[in-house]
Amino acid sequence: MQFKHPEILYALFLLLIPIFIHLFQLRRFQKVDFTNVAFLKKVTIQTRKSSQLKKWLTLLMRLLALAFIIIAFAQPFTASKTALNTKKETVVYIDNSFSMQAKGNKGPILERALQDLFNKTNSTEKISWFTNNSERKNATSQDFKNEVLSVPYSQNQLAPSQVLLKAAQLFSNEKDVSKRLVYLSDFQQKEAFPEIPEDLIVDAVQLKPVKPSNIAIDSVYIVSNNTATLQLKVKVSKQGDVVSETPISLFNNGKLIAKTAPDFSGNADGTVTFDIDNSEGFIGKLELNEPNLPFDNTLFFSINKSQKIKVLAINEANGNFLMRLFEKDEFQFTQQTFKTLNYNEIPDQNFIVLNELKEIPASLATTLKAFSDEGGSVLVIPASEANISSYNNFLLTMSLGTMSDKRVQEKKITKIIFSHPLFKDVFEKEVANFQYPKVNSFYNISSNATPAIGFEDNQPFLLQKNKAYLFTAAINKENSNFQNSPLVVPTIYNMALQSLPLPDLYYTIGTQNTIAVPVKLGPDEILTIKDSTSQFIPLQQTKANFVLMTTTEEPNKAGNYQIRTENEFLENISYNYTRAESELKYLNPENWNDAKVYKTVDDLFDSINEANSINSFWKWFAIFALLFLLFEMLILKFYK
Repeated sequence: MQFKHPEILYALFLLLIPIFIHLFQLRRFQKVDFTNVAFLKKVTIQTRKSSQLKKWLTLLMRLLALAFIIIAFAQPFTASKTALNTKKETVVYIDNSFSMQAKGNKGPILERALQDLFNKTNSTEKISWFTNNSERKNATSQDFKNEVLSVPYSQNQLAPSQVLLKAAQLFSNEKDVSKRLVYLSDFQQKEAFPEIPEDLIVDAVQLKPVKPSNIAIDSVYIVSNNTATLQLKVKVSKQGDVVSETPISLFNNGKLIAKTAPDFSGNADGTVTFDIDNSEGFIGKLELNEPNLPFDNTLFFSINKSQKIKVLAINEANGNFLMRLFEKDEFQFTQQTFKTLNYNEIPDQNFIVLNELKEIPASLATTLKAFSDEGGSVLVIPASEANISSYNNFLLTMSLGTMSDKRVQEKKITKIIFSHPLFKDVFEKEVANFQYPKVNSFYNISSNATPAIGFEDNQPFLLQKNKAYLFTAAINKENSNFQNSPLVVPTIYNMALQSLPLPDLYYTIGTQNTIAVPVKLGPDEILTIKDSTSQFIPLQQTKANFVLMTTTEEPNKAGNYQIRTENEFLENISYNYTRAESELKYLNPENWNDAKVYKTVDDLFDSINEANSINSFWKWFAIFALLFLLFEMLILKFYK
């Protein structure tokens, strides 16, 4: 028990006064002589005993009444350390990710939590709060209630460590302040729980769906493509007990084209295949009806009229293997010998292969450098008997390093940098028993370029700097069996694909996406991305034959969009939300050390109110003081 005015307790020393008066009172009994002494003595003894008991009871009642009055004025109370701390700061994190669309006992769990926050927030203190995509600092209780019910869903979800970091930015730097973080989330599995700082109280409320089940359109990709038809395969994922016969509808520019149900065949993932007309572009939308998580029931995609990547091979060696590689619909492949090379065709290309030229003259080096500066991509395959000096002059301008004399030595090509962009999505896992090719001779090189493939002694076989590539050995059949290796296809094929990154079927919002639009713009022209209601200008770089666009956070809504100049439509592009929120796997906040876990928002606020409550007892002490005075009056009046 504590006292608001403890100095008043010194008045308890006044209780000594009635005690002294009682013990040292001056009043004496007066003796009167009577003839019948025996009878009167008996009466006197009884009167003295009765009088002494009555006085002690009266004294006790007065002492208790006075003591309780003094304690009442001192205002006794009980409270926790948190309640006594006059400086309190509260930060609320509201997880508004798409997984919070899951249904709870009273509807979507986010909407129910927001309503509970609205009903329970009555504090006069200012509140800082944030979501996955917004924040408010030192908002009043009324402003908080005005905004909290309109919190929208977001495709982002902060990991627990990011939440603590963000909350720390919203707290003040004052010391001796009680800091409380209210963490409202379903705790979808992102990462392990971090350590909570000592000066922070974390109150976690896990908002759980009634049934963790979902069916989602995971992805779509092209299986086969010819001049007449194009075959699309749709991957559908399911979790928990769902209706596996849920049909999927395919739309083209808003018109229903086909409808079918996925085939799960007892597996967690199902597939659907559609055949569509390949003669024109396709503005596609896939849709299914599933009530639990609506955000992943739709997937947008676009198929534009094919744009061919222009590939030019400049040969002084056999270029048949390049012809076989680029005999695809997405490439326009031409090859010329070095002696008959038409320099005027170089600026119009996207990818140029120098196929074992014995010498790179200054005129060609200058033209290729200008081509590279305008966004073109170059692959250098050195000849077995190359002019080192002319090669080094060109390699230095391309920041690829310098070559030294050729070494004749058999060496295996065994090191693949699986994380290199050339091999993205090429291997399902890192291969250990690959049939590695070899070379019979190679060039030593000094370079700070990024290796993509290496020899068994970790020396580089293929280097990359920006959009320029260099093999450190000739790959003709006399010097190497690399042309016959399965590795040659993804390596050189992906170089060409990345020379002009044509639009994919769709892109994911929130990730960095790079799109090359093959158009020549005037000096004041720019590209815009727009739909029926909005438009924005993406980050863009104008090159000689195309414009390189980059998008990240915009657009912020899934859908089909158009890439346009001010007056001309160029092509369609589609964006979708990430499917990471579709996986309903959750952490258990009970395993988070030092965090207090509650089942509902109501339980949380009841606990906070109890922790912040101050129990005052002065009224009870005043009531008991009156009771003791009443007992004194009753004793004086009725006790004989």
